[in-house]
Amino acid sequence: MRLALLTLLTMIAFAGNSVLNRMAVGQGLIDPMPFAAVRVIAGAVILAGLVGFRGRFRPGWAGRGSGVGGLALYLIGFSLAYAALDAGTGALILFGAVQITMFAGAILAAEAVPLRRWAGAGVAFLGLLLLLLPGSAAPSLWHAGLMAAAGIGWGIYSLAGRGQADALGATAANFLLAVPLLAFACWIAGWGAPTSLGIGLAVLSGAVTSGLGYALWYRLVPALGAARAGLAQLTVPVIAAGGGAMLLGEAVGLRFLLATLLVLGGVAWASMPQRRAGQDHRTITSSGS
Repeated sequence: MRLALLTLLTMIAFAGNSVLNRMAVGQGLIDPMPFAAVRVIAGAVILAGLVGFRGRFRPGWAGRGSGVGGLALYLIGFSLAYAALDAGTGALILFGAVQITMFAGAILAAEAVPLRRWAGAGVAFLGLLLLLLPGSAAPSLWHAGLMAAAGIGWGIYSLAGRGQADALGATAANFLLAVPLLAFACWIAGWGAPTSLGIGLAVLSGAVTSGLGYALWYRLVPALGAARAGLAQLTVPVIAAGGGAMLLGEAVGLRFLLATLLVLGGVAWASMPQRRAGQDHRTITSSGS
C-alpha cells in the first residue's frame, strides 16, 4: 500500500510538470528554453541542498552519462513541445514514448513481462485514446516529435535510475551535471523576456514537481521494475487533464470519466501480483514498501 501511495504521489508531481509548463510557456509568460534552464537550476539547487545536509557531495560524471543525457533530452523536448501542444495531448505523446522505451528496457534486461501486463497496457492505451480522440485538433508533427523525443529521454533516465543505491544523491548529481547543457542550449536559443510569474512557475516545476519528484521516482523504480514503472506512468495524462480542468479551464465530461476508468483499471490489472497454487508470488520487493 505504501508503494502504491508513493507511486501515486510521484505521478501527480509528473502531471504537475505538464500543467506548469503549459501554463507558463503556452501562455507566453516565458520562452521554452529559459523555462527548461530555470527548471533544472531550481531542481539542482534544492537537491544539492538536501544532499549537502547529509555530508560531503561530489557529483562526478562516472556512470552518469545516460542519466544526464536522458534528463537533458527530456527537459528540452518537453519545454519546446508545450509551445504548441495542449496539456493532455502532450502528456499522451510523452508517456506513450516513455512506455515504449521502458518496455524495450525490460526486454533488453530479460525482465519477465507477463501477457496480463501487456493486456493491461492495451486497455490503458484505449483509455488514453478515448480521452483525446476525436474532437481535439491534430497536433503539430514537429512539436509531437519533440515530445516523443522527450519521452525517450525520460524513459532512458528512468532506466538509468534502477541500479542507484542513493536515489537522492543520484538525482542531485544528474540535475547539477545537466545545468551546463541546459544553460548552453538556452544561450543559443536566447533568454527572451520572461515574466516574474513565468520564472516562478519554472522554479516551482524544478524544485518541487521535478527535483523532489524525481528523487522519489529513483527510489521507486527498482521496486516497481521497468515494465510496471512504465505502466504506472500511463496515469499521468489523466491526472494532467484533471489539473488542466481545475487550473486552465479545460472541459471534463463523460468521456474523461470513462477514459479514467479504462486507464486506471488497465494499470491496476497489469500491476496485480501473480499468485500460483496457493503460493503468493509478489513481484514488488519489500525494499521501498
